[in-house]
Amino acid sequence: MKRTFLGIDCGTQSTKAIVLDAESGGPIAVGRGSHRLIDGADGTREQEPSWWTDALVVAVRQALAATSDIQVVGMGVSGQQHGLVCLDERDRPVRPAKLWNDTTTTEACASLTERLGGVQALLGLTGNVFLPGYTAPKVEWLRVREPDRYARARRFCLPHDYVNLWLTGVFATEPGDASGTAYFDVRDRRYSEPVLEALDPERDWADTLPDVVPSRSVLGTLREASARELGLPPGVPVSAGGGDNMCAAIGVGAIREGPVVVSLGTSGTAFAYRDRPAFDPDAEAAAFCDSTGGWLPLACTLNCTGVTEWALTLAGRGHRALDQALRSSPPGARGLAFLPYLDGERTPSCAAGSATLTGLRSEHGISDILRAAVEGVTFGLGYAFAALRRTGVRPTEVTLVGGGAASDGWAQLCADALELPVTRSGAIEAAGIGAALQARWAIDGRAPDEPRKGRRFEPRPTDALREAASRVAGLRRLALDGRL
Repeated sequence: MKRTFLGIDCGTQSTKAIVLDAESGGPIAVGRGSHRLIDGADGTREQEPSWWTDALVVAVRQALAATSDIQVVGMGVSGQQHGLVCLDERDRPVRPAKLWNDTTTTEACASLTERLGGVQALLGLTGNVFLPGYTAPKVEWLRVREPDRYARARRFCLPHDYVNLWLTGVFATEPGDASGTAYFDVRDRRYSEPVLEALDPERDWADTLPDVVPSRSVLGTLREASARELGLPPGVPVSAGGGDNMCAAIGVGAIREGPVVVSLGTSGTAFAYRDRPAFDPDAEAAAFCDSTGGWLPLACTLNCTGVTEWALTLAGRGHRALDQALRSSPPGARGLAFLPYLDGERTPSCAAGSATLTGLRSEHGISDILRAAVEGVTFGLGYAFAALRRTGVRPTEVTLVGGGAASDGWAQLCADALELPVTRSGAIEAAGIGAALQARWAIDGRAPDEPRKGRRFEPRPTDALREAASRVAGLRRLALDGRL
């Protein structure tokens, strides 16, 4: 029988299961189960944790049905970062999980920042500040807004921790995902007592939060009840796993100094491996640990493929229309400028921001509007890229991942806007593959091989594109000043 590892990627829109060949490190089969989303005009973005495990069962059974004569010898879980899962004394969720893109916690961020002495004090305590997407302000929001549920919650954890708990019965986390909570000191890889004290001096945080285990370790084994639902034998080792960006870094080979990875997913991210803690003095790039034992400075934008999907839906077009628009509308979209803050923004921090389209005239068509939307998202990634440079990252090329990376036109636009060569990763499901590779590393002791690369796009910047970036930068400044 062929030895395989199973990588689980619990994302915002779906949970995917990737069966990986233990010898070659290549994917054999993929399964997928979709998620619903609870959203509100106030910025609420939530999901029931049971939706993740239901989707996990669908995804794993689908992937296994597409294979034969295999033995799953290990599993790893990648999960959407920052989400707050609140569990009662029997480990049942007391409410839906607040997700990474929930922006209801702006007041909580301000309150916590003031309580702890300001931005520079926070950077000294954890390496990160409080942003609406992070976990710490979600805890504060729950304590203030829903005190009864807060009192019922005996444990807090992250989405990937919850999936691991369901799989193994072990309540634990690892430094990569934990570093996105904003109550974790990335230098020393431990929870920050001053931040937890500021959140609630009366709570027993040692019992509330999961133990931190090494990323490249076996967290536990598949328990019988979960094994039965998944169609797997009990006792399969499960690695510590990590956040989706941390696992994507493993999946595309960002486990050593080198290229910057840019992900075109529901959120847009730019990150790179460092062998030492890396900090942005302006606190716009996150100071994260990775899920191998290193560090992963990362800058994230809330608005990425969600914006392009929204624009395509409004236009009544399918995904092919995106590349068609990028071919037919010239760089700069004939003078249009689109600030894509449909759900506020994280980098720069502008939770109350809204999307803005300017320069519209009668000669503009749907292709121009679609191009302006894609350009606006890409310029936002360029802003995040600049924040990443402040951490000491010196990029020479970009590795592109995520669903949007499948578009040739968008990949070329990234090369043009970032003015760097772009190579599309051969790992389409980078986070799930990274989770499986981490499991192989923990169980077999085999580090990932140099990943396969796809097509390369050379930069072709134009004055029109630079002018368009300048127009969007002007809109960004107005949004940050509260004038949009």
